[in-house]
This record gives sequence, C-alpha cells and structure tokens, in this order.
Amino acid sequence: MMGYQTNDNTAVHADRRGTLWQEIKNAIRGTEADYTQIGLKRAILLLAAPMILELVMESTFAVMDIFFVGKLGAWAVATVGLTETFLYLLYSIGIGLSMAVTAVVARRVGEKNKEGAALAAVQSLFIAVLASLPFAIAGIIYPKELLALMGSDAKGIAEGYRYTQWMLGGNVVIMLLFVINAVFRGAGDAAIAMRVLLVANAVNIILDPIFIFGWGPIPAMGLEGAAIATNVGRGIGVAMQLRVLFGKGGRHIHVRFSQLYWDAKAAFSILRTSVGGIGQMIVSMTSWIFLMRILAGIGSEAVAGATIALRVMMFTMMPAMGLANAAATLVGQNLGAGRPERAEAAVWHIGLYNMVFLLAISAGYFFFNEPLMRIFTDDAQVIAIGGEWLRILSYSFFVYGWWMVSVQAFNGAGDTRTPTKINVVFFWLIQIPLSYLLAEVLGWGHSGVFWGVFVSETSVGLFTLWLFSRGRWKTAAV
Repeated sequence: MMGYQTNDNTAVHADRRGTLWQEIKNAIRGTEADYTQIGLKRAILLLAAPMILELVMESTFAVMDIFFVGKLGAWAVATVGLTETFLYLLYSIGIGLSMAVTAVVARRVGEKNKEGAALAAVQSLFIAVLASLPFAIAGIIYPKELLALMGSDAKGIAEGYRYTQWMLGGNVVIMLLFVINAVFRGAGDAAIAMRVLLVANAVNIILDPIFIFGWGPIPAMGLEGAAIATNVGRGIGVAMQLRVLFGKGGRHIHVRFSQLYWDAKAAFSILRTSVGGIGQMIVSMTSWIFLMRILAGIGSEAVAGATIALRVMMFTMMPAMGLANAAATLVGQNLGAGRPERAEAAVWHIGLYNMVFLLAISAGYFFFNEPLMRIFTDDAQVIAIGGEWLRILSYSFFVYGWWMVSVQAFNGAGDTRTPTKINVVFFWLIQIPLSYLLAEVLGWGHSGVFWGVFVSETSVGLFTLWLFSRGRWKTAAV
C-alpha cells in the first residue's frame, strides 16, 4: 500500500507541475479568461506572469544600457542620470496617465462594456501625444541649458547634450509605449504588452553597443548612440502596439478606425482620474530631482553611484512591480463586476508574495552590494557609493513590496488622489528636507541622502498599507 501511495503522490505532484506549467504558457500566450470569475490564485498567475516578464525585459534593457554607457566613463553615466531627472517628469505624466487608463479600461472591461474600453484607449493616445510636445520642444532647443540647470560639469554638457536632445526630443515613443501597454494591461491582455517590450528591448540591446562603439560601416557615436538606439527600439515597439490595437486586437480589447475621434467626455474622465496619478508621480519624481541636485553638488561620482544603484534596484524589483500591476487590474475589474471583497483579497495575496520575494532581494543587497556595482563600473568611488545605497535599502526593502501593492490597489480602483496626498507629505515635507539636513547641514554627504530616502520611503510604505486596510478605496468611481 505504501508503494502505491508513493506512486499516487508522485503522479499528483507531476500533474500539478504540468498544470502550473500549462497555466504559465497560457499566461504568456494570452487568455480569454474572465478575471472576475476564475480562481483568485489562477487570476493572479495569468495576469502577473506576463507583467513580470514585461518589466524584467524593460529593466534588462536599462541595466544593459548603463553597462555599455559605463564604459565611456563616470561623466557619461552622470549625464544619463541628470537627463533622467527630466525624463522622470515625463515618466510622471506617462505613468500617471497609465494608471488612469488601466483603471478606466479595467473598470469598463469588468462591466462588460467593450465599446467604452476602446473609446478610453483612443482618448489616451491623443492625450499622450499632446503631453509629449512640451518636453520635445524643450529638449531639442535647450539641451545644454537643461544639463547646466541640474549641475552637470563642462564635459558632461559638451559631450552629452546630444543624448539629452535625443531622449527628450523623441519622448513621444516613451509616452505611447507607457499608455498603450496600460490599455492592454487594464483589459487583461498583459501578454501583448510583454511581447511588445520583448521586441523593443531586444532591438535596444542589439543596437546599443553598435551605435555607441561602432561596428563595420557604422561609426562610433558615443553616448548619443545610446539615445538613438533607445528611440529606434521603442519606436518599433509602438508600431507593434498600434498594429495590434487597430488590427486584429487583443483577446479583451479591440479598437476600430471608426472610433478614432476626440470624445471630450471620455477624455475628461481619463484626465480627471489621471490628475491624482500624475500628481503622485510628479511629487515623487520632483523629489528625486532635488535629491540628484544634492548629489550633483557632492560630485559626479555620487550621481554615477546613485544612477547605477537605481538601475540595479529597478532590475531586481521588477517581479514585485509586475505583481503590483496585476493587483491594479484585478482591483479595477472586480470593482467593475461588483465584487469588492474579491478585489481586497487579491491585494492581500499579492502583498504577501511581494514581501517574501523582496526579503530575498534584501539579502542579496546586504551581502553582494559592491559585487553588483562592479558589474557596471570599475571606479572604486562609484562602487563604494552605489554599494552603500544598496546596503541601506536592504534594511527595509521588503516594506516596499506592500507599498507597491497597496498603492496600485488605490490606483486600480481609480482613487489616485489619496496616494498623491500621501506622497506630498512623505516626499516633499519629509524626504527632501531630511536628506538636505543630513547631507548638507550635518555633513553626511551622499550617505545623508540615502538615509533620508530610507526613513521617508519606509514610513510611507507602512502608512499607505494602513490606509488601504481601512477600505475607503472600494467606493471610488471612474
């Protein structure tokens, strides 16, 4: 009997492994499953798997990009970091708009209103293009002035301004990539967003070393080449998105050319919902700009160390962000279907998964911070500075997992204003003054900035989770 029992258990485990692998394949291919009706764990897997892969690929490009740029020297890495402070303002608009788009599309899909979901998708395209224009104009005309404003040294301005020009001038592809993928995620077609970024980032990674260092008839373009590669790769990604959205469509959303018109009411609904999302991102991004300005006053090595550490952090936490994005979709669709308790249960499940994952990442940061930095640079000072930040992050990084999920619960519900108010307090009123006090007044230098970030972001994570547990987000309307 024991022998038969062992065989039975083996068969059961094998069957479970086969089922799990089949579900992962379904998630990557895309599925027509109704995420408001199927088992909660299955819904999380089907949504989270492609979202995690999507963000891992995006962060892989970011890491590879800084790896190649790092070969040019600390000035080049610093230029990328300073340019990204302006891109962060753009990202704040793009991500904030994406939050609203995901919430509105998810709610319409949950209500089984496919016409409304398609209409929201079209309006988001118009808004994205209009929002990109001011950044493009400023980047094309004033790249040197923008770098000087952020404290770049003379070499960074003279040799890096064309990078800034390309990145800001071509920002419309970044905006559209954000927004259209948000449409697919909100609809439950996360597999499409994943495939788009797979191609876009593969092109980026292939072109990066070719354009930076030259290859055959292609001349070396240095730092400018990195920006051109990024624009080409993301431009191809946007072309793919539009082809799917207006072509055969996804499994849950399809837009017809007859719907390609401005609808003030639908656009206003998205803008109204996006105000909070844009606000929360602008608060956090402008806070980062102030921090980078403090670091620039300390030296280019401090900026370079922080820039590389940020890329490492973004790469390693992408699975957690993918899970958090799945929470936003599940919250939006289940609220649309009139199932708020199921929406809340999804958040607690995903938050637990995130905490466990980021505990493991914290251990890696604590024990291997400098080896991680050495992958991207051989500058001892840059390694020490970046390694210190990764070590400080390791002390409470697992809290970020709960923070990401609870914030996305608010955003997925359409309550984007609450996280904005929270960010104003913890980033503008705590993080910036505390970092300045520690770095400049008390003379801690770059360490003061890192400890200021640690205190403020740990506090905001715990507070946001507590506020989520009160449940008022369930009554948000979009």
